[in-house]
Amino acid sequence: MNPTKVVLVDDHVLVRAGIRALINMMDGVEVVGEAGNGPEALALIEKLMPDLVLLDITMPGVKGLAVLEEVTHRFPTVRVIMLTMHEAREYVIQSLKAGAAGFIPKSAATIELRDAITTVMRGKTYVSRETAQADLAAVDTATEQQALIDKLTPRQREILVLIAEGRSTKQIARALNISAKTVESHRAQLTERLDIHDVAGLVRLAIRTGLVHME
Repeated sequence: MNPTKVVLVDDHVLVRAGIRALINMMDGVEVVGEAGNGPEALALIEKLMPDLVLLDITMPGVKGLAVLEEVTHRFPTVRVIMLTMHEAREYVIQSLKAGAAGFIPKSAATIELRDAITTVMRGKTYVSRETAQADLAAVDTATEQQALIDKLTPRQREILVLIAEGRSTKQIARALNISAKTVESHRAQLTERLDIHDVAGLVRLAIRTGLVHME
C-alpha cells in the first residue's frame, strides 16, 4: 500500500518538528511537506496533493479555519485534522461545519495522533477524547440554532450581526439607515423568535452559527 502523505501546517517550527518526529515512528505515514502559514499551505497542497493535512487553527495572518474552507472547496479529496491549543466548543463546531475530518488539541496529539490519522483515513470523523461530551452535543445544538437563524429575515440577521459586534441601537440605526424605533422592533422580534434575551447569548449564537467569527 502507498503511504499516507501528510502536510504539516503550523507557524511554530518546534511544533512541526515534534509532530513530524511522531509521524516518522508510524508505519504507512510520511510527511511530504511543511508550511508555516496559510498561503504557503495552500500552494503546497496544490503542488503535492497530500492525503491528509494537519492544520493549526490559530496561525497569524490567514487563520486555519479560512485555510480549511479553501481546502474543502478546492481539494475535496484531501482530509484535514485541525490542531489547536484551544478546546472551546466554538472551535470544534466551526471546524466540523467547515469540513474538517478531525479535531485534536495539541496537548492530546502525542497520545492520539495515530488513532486520529487512522480514523480519518478510513473516512470517519475523529474528535479528541479530551473534548468534553458537552462539546460534541453542542454540534447538534448548533444545527438546531442554525435552523432558527435561517428563519430570521435578512434584516433581523443584519441586526443580530451588529449586536454581536457590540453596536448600540443608535449605531445600528445609523449603519442601516433606519430609525432606532425600527431597530428595537426588529430586535424584539428576533430575540422572541430565538428565545434569547441577553446580549451575551446573542453573541454566542452568532459565533456558533458562523454569522460572526472570533478573533
